[in-house]
Amino acid sequence: MSEEQQPPATPAPEEAAQAAEGKTNITVSRGMADWLISNKTSFAFTSYQTGQLFLVGITADNKVSFNQQNFQRAMGVCYTPGRLYLGSLFQVWRLENMLMPGQIGNKQFDMVLIPRNAQTVGDVDVHEVGIDAGGHVLFVNTKYSCLAQLDLVHSFKPIWKPPFISKLVGEDRCHLNGLAMDGGQPRFVTAVSRSDTVNGWRERRHEGGVLIEVETGRIVTDQLSMPHSPRVHDGKVYVLDSGRGQLVRVDPESGEKTDIAFCPGFLRGLSIHNGHAIVTISKPRDGSFSGLALDGEMEKRDSEPWCGVLVINLANGDIAEWVRLDGHIVELFDVAAMPGVRCPMSIGPNTIEIRNTHSFNAAALDAPAEEAKAEPAKQSEAAAK
Repeated sequence: MSEEQQPPATPAPEEAAQAAEGKTNITVSRGMADWLISNKTSFAFTSYQTGQLFLVGITADNKVSFNQQNFQRAMGVCYTPGRLYLGSLFQVWRLENMLMPGQIGNKQFDMVLIPRNAQTVGDVDVHEVGIDAGGHVLFVNTKYSCLAQLDLVHSFKPIWKPPFISKLVGEDRCHLNGLAMDGGQPRFVTAVSRSDTVNGWRERRHEGGVLIEVETGRIVTDQLSMPHSPRVHDGKVYVLDSGRGQLVRVDPESGEKTDIAFCPGFLRGLSIHNGHAIVTISKPRDGSFSGLALDGEMEKRDSEPWCGVLVINLANGDIAEWVRLDGHIVELFDVAAMPGVRCPMSIGPNTIEIRNTHSFNAAALDAPAEEAKAEPAKQSEAAAK
């Protein structure tokens, strides 16, 4: 982007946002702004229910900013510096930061993410997304019960399946859903069950959820209920025991699990930053968490489920800060911390702004000429040797 250009921006209100089919009020805990500032991060979260990507940051006057864009059935989200990957209904999106160093978008945003690529994979129920050491995009292909890689010709390239899955077929047999990357490699996955029949997992929601080690196919534990979002951090494995409403830590060798924090909703999505877990919680679709221990636990605690994002202190399990959504949006999916970014925004694929927002690197025109000048000098150096 040339120096004089400034990208457009969408409004970023602190406490309210307009959802696709109705209003949703967004409120934040009193300390959320301070937490984002002191921990030098922002974060992204998704709602597959309404098909939205939310970016949460801090404005110049230290207020919480919410930027939202529509991506049909927004699911797994993965952040790497300057880039965001997003799974959707039948595509995996790549969003790039269009700002050059030192630029600010609309006098407010230090990152402006614009869709640069949408890889069509078909409706394979993309869940979580990861990037391996070679830069390949991996995703949980829930419909085909496997881990997959993007392919230039085909819908996907299967790279791994659980040992108990006998055939790659679009039947969502075990509801494979979560992916933990570690050292640039897929390390662990979660599945609701070890079922090997079409939709077999639906009868196993209350127990038998598994954490699987990818390299060996070993079941680390089967003592989970509807697990989601495994993550490796400081040599430990964290996972959402969603049917119980618990964030848990699992010993990768023994499979022993330790409860860290109870959350008042159905857990999906986990990101760990600076000693804190950022998780999303959702309300139940039918008014209750039928057949899950979570239902009884909510009643025991005399509480009602809600929808939002929680920041949990891993040292003591306390909920440090929160974002709450009340209204039309009742279900969220994934969340990703964006360290070093203060106030991000994105431009949606179906907006007027995306048609009229252009960027380029003006220095690229000078590069060939500079290289041509340098070539004789290189040749002289080579002759001297």
